Formats: sequence, C-alpha cells, structure tokens
Amino acid sequence: MNPSSLERSDLELVLAIRDQGSLAGAAATLDVVPSVITKRLGALEGRLGQRLFDRTTRRLSVTAEGEAVCLHARALLEGFAALESELGERQNELVGTIRLAATFGFGRRWLGPALAAFQARHPALQIELLLTEQLPDLGAEGYDGALWLWAVQQHRAADWVTRRIARNQRVLAAAPSYIAQHGMPATVDALTSHACLVARENGEVNQRQFVLWTLRHVRDGSTARVRVQGPLASNSGEMVRDWCMAGHGVMLRSLWDIAPQLASGELVRVLPRYTMPDADIHWVAPWRPKTPRRVRLLLDHLAEQFRGEPWKPAKTGKTGTTGAR
Repeated sequence: MNPSSLERSDLELVLAIRDQGSLAGAAATLDVVPSVITKRLGALEGRLGQRLFDRTTRRLSVTAEGEAVCLHARALLEGFAALESELGERQNELVGTIRLAATFGFGRRWLGPALAAFQARHPALQIELLLTEQLPDLGAEGYDGALWLWAVQQHRAADWVTRRIARNQRVLAAAPSYIAQHGMPATVDALTSHACLVARENGEVNQRQFVLWTLRHVRDGSTARVRVQGPLASNSGEMVRDWCMAGHGVMLRSLWDIAPQLASGELVRVLPRYTMPDADIHWVAPWRPKTPRRVRLLLDHLAEQFRGEPWKPAKTGKTGTTGAR
C-alpha cells in the first residue's frame, strides 16, 4: 500500500505507542480501549506492508521502520498544528466597517489616536469616525456606537446600551493673570461676581444671559447650584479654553482637556473641592441581539486605553489650591 494513505490519526497512534511504550498506555492517552489500539495498529501495518512494532506478551519495541515513521510523524503533526493556528488567526481576522460618533474635542485628542492604534492591529478593518456635538440617532443612522461625555437622555435609554469607559471630572479653572486681577473666588456663590466663560455644547442653542452650573463637593457629595454669566460664550470648547488661558474669565472644563495646562501652571484650579457631576466618558450604542465581534473587541480596546485616565495630573505629593481634589 502507498504510504500516502497515512492519515493524521495514524501518526498520532504510532507516536502514542512509542512514547507510552505499550498498547495499554497508548489506549489511555488516546482515550480508547486497548483492543481498539491493537486493531488500528494491525490495520496500519497491513496497509503499509511494514511491521512498526515488535511485540510479545512481555515487551514492545519499535522497529527501524517504526522509528522512521515516528521521526516524520512528529514533524508532520507539528506542521498540522501550525497550519491550523494560522488558519484560525485568519478566520479571526477582523474585517468590515465600524461607524462611530464622538464629540469634537475628546474625539480628536484622545479617541482618534486610540482608533488608529486599533486599526493598525487589524489592517482589514475600516473605521469611520464622525465628530459632532449633537449625538446622532445611532440606530437609525447606522452607527455602531458613540463615545459620549453626557448621560443618555431618559427617553432614549431603553433603546440604547451604555457602558462607562472612564471616569472624568469637569473642574473650574482660570489663568493666573485673571486671578491676580480679580482674586480667587472663595465660595461657589462668589462665582456670580466673576466673568464666567460658557461653553454651549451638545447642540445647545439657548442664548439665555444666565447659565446654571451644578457643582458637587468631592468629599461630602453635596451639590451647589449657581447662576453664572459673562461676556464671552461659544459652542467651541477649545475657544472657551483659549479665552480662559488668555485671562478673560473662569471656565468649567474636563480634565482630559486641560490637565497639561494645569500641570504647567498656565491654568489654576478654582474652588478645587468642587467638580461638575456626570462628566464621565460613556460608550453608547443602539441595542442589538448580538454585537459584532469587531465592535466588542474595539470596546475592550478603548476600555483598556482609558481605564487609567491618562489625562489625570500626576500626584506630586504637594498640596495647595491648584492640586486639591
């Protein structure tokens, strides 16, 4: 019989007998009864026209022909395993398109680089990112999800799946030049007498003179509300940040946006024991019976990227108004 009729199971059989030194040992390794091993070995030797093992009631030894088969069997089985592994990786390669939405500032500064890194690991994947300040109707417009900085409106919550990706604080800040000229507010109510810079985000078009800021004490959790006003307001958070750095007033901004300026001293914390609640970063997605694997893996990637809140200022061990939490 032509040796090309050898099958993978035959190679595994020969190696198990040789490695275990007995038919009974091979039977235990392959999880069959000994009589099956005896029949399979006899059939194999018959097909090959070669005796692979000399066996008596007391001992079993490998023939020269059996050693030759074992020598090649090991390499062939390793080749099978390598091929299966490669095919498995190809089968698991991420393909298709992921459509996402995010706010302009966070999307450009933090999400964009994270998406590029993920796509580089999965080159067959396409990622489309829409930067917007108005959360789209994700399901109706064909989006897989959004990275968003505001809580989902209650009337939509039942149709969407949400997951917090990272914690984030919105803090009060001002330029040292502004503080030098106007003084540091000592209480929340004192903000009413200061120029407050307002970012009208998330599609807000209301041009009311007064804006309500809700602040939470970081230690006792109490909240305080204050109506603030000022001569400058914009729908661009970056513009508000630039005005603040130029000394035009006090602003309320996310740490992910201004942590470098706080660390360098270009900005200082105002009322550092207060932050704005509900500023965490959320994954928002339309509900579906089964989330595509590419989206699940991307979500895990983003959670890992932002779990450590890379925008948080490093702890220096110093205390003061700029670093109190």
